[in-house]
Amino acid sequence: MSRKKTAAAAAPPAAPPPVAAPRTPARSVSIPSRLALPLALLLTAIGVIRIVSTYRYFASTSDEPAHIACGLEYVASHTYRLETQHPPLARAMIALLPYLSGTRPQGQPGFQREGWALITYEHHPDLTMTRMRLGILPFFVLGCLVVFYWALHYFGPTTAVIATALFTLIPTVLAHAGLATTDMALAACTGLAFFTLIRWAERPTLPWAAGAGFSCALAALSKYTALGFLPAAIFLALLAFLVAARPSAARFTRLGVERASGAAIIVATACLTIWAAYFFSWNHGPAPEYFDGIQVALRHNRNGHPAWLLGQQSDTGWWYYFPVALAVKTPLALLLLWFFGLWLCWRNRARFAWLLPVAFSLGILFPAMQGKVNIGLRHILPIYIAVCVVAALAVEELLRRQPAIPALLVLWMAVSGALHHPDYIPYFNELVQVEPDRVLVDSDYDWGQDTKRLATRLRELHVNEINWGWVDSPDNQFLETYPGLPHIVNIHPLKPAVGWTAVRPTLERISQYGLQYRYPNLQPWYDYLAPREHVGTIWLFYVPPGAVTPIR
Repeated sequence: MSRKKTAAAAAPPAAPPPVAAPRTPARSVSIPSRLALPLALLLTAIGVIRIVSTYRYFASTSDEPAHIACGLEYVASHTYRLETQHPPLARAMIALLPYLSGTRPQGQPGFQREGWALITYEHHPDLTMTRMRLGILPFFVLGCLVVFYWALHYFGPTTAVIATALFTLIPTVLAHAGLATTDMALAACTGLAFFTLIRWAERPTLPWAAGAGFSCALAALSKYTALGFLPAAIFLALLAFLVAARPSAARFTRLGVERASGAAIIVATACLTIWAAYFFSWNHGPAPEYFDGIQVALRHNRNGHPAWLLGQQSDTGWWYYFPVALAVKTPLALLLLWFFGLWLCWRNRARFAWLLPVAFSLGILFPAMQGKVNIGLRHILPIYIAVCVVAALAVEELLRRQPAIPALLVLWMAVSGALHHPDYIPYFNELVQVEPDRVLVDSDYDWGQDTKRLATRLRELHVNEINWGWVDSPDNQFLETYPGLPHIVNIHPLKPAVGWTAVRPTLERISQYGLQYRYPNLQPWYDYLAPREHVGTIWLFYVPPGAVTPIR
């Protein structure tokens, strides 16, 4: 080897060209897998405590007597004829604890009168209401678990815990998880059915097929709207798969053939479970009560229902009702996280998992927007399962970029809901600051829950008679027993009543206590007075003896 080559070899290597300093990796928060489920269960337990703590404040809402009446008929008599418009799953859970405690059918005419009799005849109505509402708590827990395992499976433990936390902070979820109604069951069971169907599609084994079929049956037995929501969501999920995976026609056909036997098992399991839920009844076919309920529900939707939105009354609803309800009743912080999360889902649209919660949300929202029964955001309560998964993705992404921002948003959401405790039913976000009853009523604001507060206030005022009821109401005689209103006189919208009058915004907005908006030049007499005070959501008026109330 020459000296020149030796020197060259011994010389130090030339310095590399200068490069920019490496970026500091984005910070992230990671929850260990072993802690994820305990944390989710702790958050769920906190939600349960918040829900149970609301029981003592509220009397029966408008629908709860009907649900206990039909549920107790099912549990005690193994028949289901009082009213079939809702399937029996949630109603049976509502009736189970009262039945085990000795409550028995009373044989009153009509399911509403029967329900009131069941609540009052044992002389401990508050205890009966508590037992009824406890029957819905398992569905809240199930909903939390669906959110957790959905997010855990596709996005990891951190997203799962965040999504569960967000779900337990939504006032509308807490409100309807605290009532003896069917809406929390719909949310939990529809979410469970969607998730198990997707998992079966990923792993088409016999256990997953049987589990998916049973879950679909639970959804179908929770509320009939699941029969529209679930197929729509699955169809949109299939479109999402085609967008993300772009399978060839041959591969798509092969995947379908491989899952055909599993699909048959799902259908068979679901049908058998539904039939078993009706005690294998038969009348020209299996489970006639179930199909009768479908007809009743379709007829109800076809005929519509009196409703109120943004200062307008309608019997057939508005296509934009549910988007507006979502906008004003969802915490603003959650809406902001959801919108950012939707952008992330669009950016990651090549990944099937990111499109699933979008498909589920649209599968709930689009069918609901076609309906004519617009009486509460509760009817699309399942949408919040997917909303929380998407919002949790946004939180996790923001934690990597600017940790203070998601922390403040989650804190804002938590404080917003806590400040409204226990009044989760009439919760509105900061977009509605005054007169929420001009935006929405019914189960979004005034569902009759404040009659207990009204009874307490009237006792403080030593009121012996209250103008409150409406003609043909089956509730009046029972409301004097529970929650203990004074003697009730029906309100006449055109005849001013001396003394005390309590007006429910829902009955005023949707029907004007009988005027029904048929006479545009006439307004109820109390519209020309300012309420003396508000008792929860109820307007309380006082007309002194000898006073003349102007009527136009």
